[in-house]
Amino acid sequence: MFDSIYSATVSPAQFFLMALAALVSGILYAWIISYRIRAAKRFFLVSALIPFVVASVITFVNGNIGAGVAIGGAFALIRFRSAQGSADEIAGILIAMASGIAFGMGYLGYGILILIGLALLYFLLSLAPIFEHSSLGADRLLRITIPEALEYNGVFDEPFRRFLRCCEPAGVKTTGMGSMFRLSYRVQLRDAAEEKAFLDALRERNGNLEIALLPYTEKQNQL
Repeated sequence: MFDSIYSATVSPAQFFLMALAALVSGILYAWIISYRIRAAKRFFLVSALIPFVVASVITFVNGNIGAGVAIGGAFALIRFRSAQGSADEIAGILIAMASGIAFGMGYLGYGILILIGLALLYFLLSLAPIFEHSSLGADRLLRITIPEALEYNGVFDEPFRRFLRCCEPAGVKTTGMGSMFRLSYRVQLRDAAEEKAFLDALRERNGNLEIALLPYTEKQNQL
């Protein structure tokens, strides 16, 4: 089961057997991770097909330098533009690609093991109460819009000391055609019940402009 099914030349029967194994296990893989990864349906469709696509490329390029150079040139002409994915999505794509390499070299057993084994491992680890720290869950992203004329250094120190357990600057950006600034902070409230009082204290100092207090994620923290 863990030996390569390919001989010196790839026969149609061997290729179709590889395609069947890659597609079936890819669909099963995408179905398993769909229970723990929040993504659009298109992501799971792509995840299901990637093992077969990568395996097909590896199958026909394997040992053929000319074909490898031609495919490399073809991919160099393609520009991929997409939004940055989450860590879950990136890991899901990498697992699918790794299994595709195994399938493309004829190692069906290893390809299935990589796909299904890692999908189940990810599913179980995501259910286990590990790597969950209450202090991380308390992090919030605070965004404060202020007028251009306001000197923001130190203006919010008093409400920060009164309502926040910790505060870490996360950047400054101009907005409104340069007429305003947007300050970003990574914060933790001392008491969640005082959220409105905290926002009211900030509004008194920023001229009642927009303030946002959001759950903190690395992906969201983009100025």
